[in-house]
Amino acid sequence: MQKTAKSKIISLKEILKAVPSSDKKSRELVEKAYNFAKKAHEGQKRYSGDPYFVHVAETGKALADMEMSATTIAAGLLHDTIEDTDVTAEDIQREFGDEILHLVEGVTKLGHVRYHGMKRHAESLRKLFAATAQDVRVMIIKLMDRLHNARTLKYVPEHKRARIAIETLEIYAPIADRLGMGVIKKELEDAAFPYAYPKEYEKAYKVFKELGGEDTKRLEKIHKSVKKKLVEYGIKNFRTSVRIKGLYSLYKKLERKNWDSTKIKDIFALRVIVNEVPDCYNVLSVIHSEWTPLPGKLKDYIALPKPNGYRSIHTTIHTGDGGFLEIQIRTEEMHKEAQYGVASHLTYKESTWKNAKSGSGMSWIKQFFPSAWTADKKVSCVVPKDEFKHKHKHYAKYSVPEWIRHLAEDAQCEDPNEFLSDIKSDFFTHRIFVFTPKGDVIDLPIGATPIDFAFAIHSDIGRHVSGAKVNGKMESLDKELQNGDIVEILTSKSARPTRKWLDAVKTTMAKKHIKNCLQKERKENSK
Repeated sequence: MQKTAKSKIISLKEILKAVPSSDKKSRELVEKAYNFAKKAHEGQKRYSGDPYFVHVAETGKALADMEMSATTIAAGLLHDTIEDTDVTAEDIQREFGDEILHLVEGVTKLGHVRYHGMKRHAESLRKLFAATAQDVRVMIIKLMDRLHNARTLKYVPEHKRARIAIETLEIYAPIADRLGMGVIKKELEDAAFPYAYPKEYEKAYKVFKELGGEDTKRLEKIHKSVKKKLVEYGIKNFRTSVRIKGLYSLYKKLERKNWDSTKIKDIFALRVIVNEVPDCYNVLSVIHSEWTPLPGKLKDYIALPKPNGYRSIHTTIHTGDGGFLEIQIRTEEMHKEAQYGVASHLTYKESTWKNAKSGSGMSWIKQFFPSAWTADKKVSCVVPKDEFKHKHKHYAKYSVPEWIRHLAEDAQCEDPNEFLSDIKSDFFTHRIFVFTPKGDVIDLPIGATPIDFAFAIHSDIGRHVSGAKVNGKMESLDKELQNGDIVEILTSKSARPTRKWLDAVKTTMAKKHIKNCLQKERKENSK
C-alpha cells in the first residue's frame, strides 16, 4: 500500500531567507539549483511516502542555516541528482560549472560507503577519506544529507535500518565530532542509537530516568536562579540555554565509568552565552560565589581549547537540593563554533580568513585549513587517480583537516583489517590532552603512550626515545598516558625502535614510523 506524505517541502523562500549572502548572483544560483533539483526528482518518493525532494530541500536548508556559501548550498540541493535521476555530470557542469560538479561528484562518492564485509567496507572507507581529502565541504554536505536520513530512519526497511544506523554512529558522528560540529554529532547519535543498538539504548534510557533526566521542573528552577543572580551581580547582555545530555553520549560515558551512574554529573547543562571573553570569567566568578563548585570539575577550554577547536568554560556545581548541574560559559562566537565547528568558518565572507591571525581567538583554525595560511603553497593529498574527473581543480581555501589527509594516506595500506583497526583506535576514539614541559599541547587518543607522544612531536624524537618522565617521574615507555599529564622525552642516538614498541603504541603515525625503522634495520642486517 502506498504511504502518504508526512512532511511538507521546505520552500525556496525559506532557504533564501537563511542564505547568508544578499548578493543577487548568489541568491539566483540557489534558486536555480532548487528548481533544477525539484524538476529532476519529480515523481520520486521516499520510504515515508514523502516526495524525494523533501530530503533535498532539507539538506539545502540545513546548509543555509549553517551560513554556508551559495555554491555549497546549491551543491547540497543537487547532491543526489547524478546518483538518483537522469541528470548527468555533463548536465551539472554545463548548468552550474566545475566547482559545483566537483562537490556533487564528491558527495556521490561518499554515498557508496556500505557495511558489506570487512574488505569491501575498508574499500568504501578509503573512497570516503579520499573524497573528503579533496574538499572538506564534500563531507559537510554529506553530513547534512546523513542527518536528515537519520531523522527518518523509522521509515527505512528493517533490513537496511540497522546498517545505516551503525554507519551513522561509527563513521559520520565521529567525523562530525572531529570537525567540531557538536550539534550535528549529537543529533546524528541520538537519531541512530535506538536503531543501531536497541538493547543498549534501553539500558542507557533507564539510567537516564534514574538520574532525573526527565525532571525538567528542577532544571527550570535552578535555571531561573542562575539568571536572577547574574542580573543581581550586574552581568548584562547574556542569554542562556539548556542542554540535556544525549543518550548515546551518556551510554559511552557510562561505559568509560564501568556503569557507575554516581559518577555522572552532567545529565543537565546550563549554557551562559556572553559577548566577550572577560565576561566569561565574570560569570564564572558569580557562579562560584553563589554555588559550591564540585572539586576537579572546572575545565577551562578557553585557555586550552579541545583538539577540534571547542572553546568554553565548564564547571559543575551543587544545586543545593542534592543534585548537580554543569554550567557552560562561552561567547557567541564560541557557541557558533561549538555548534558547527569547521563549517562555521566556511562562510561567504572572505574576511574570515584575513582576520584569522596568530594569537586571535580563531588561531586554532590553522590545523584545519593550512592552505589558508600558506597562500603560495599547495596542500598535497593522496587521492586515487580515478576518484575525480576534475583533478586539476584546487579549491585552496576549502582545504581539509590534517587528520583527514592522514587517513587518505593511511587508506593506501593493503590490510583492510589493519586499516579499520587503526582508524577506530586512533581517530574515532575519545581524545586526551598531554603537555610538553614547555606547556605545548599534544592531542592523542585514549591509551596512548610516551612513544606515541614522542612521534607526535617529531619522527626523529620518536625514533630515538630512550626514556620518559611523566609528571616529573620516570615511567616505562608503555605507560598509558592520562589527560593532563606532563611528559618529557629522553633521547639517545643509540636508541632504536623495537618490535615491543608496536604493541605499546596507539597511533597510526607511530606504528608507521616504527615499522619503517624495523624494515630498514632488517635490510641493513641482511647485507
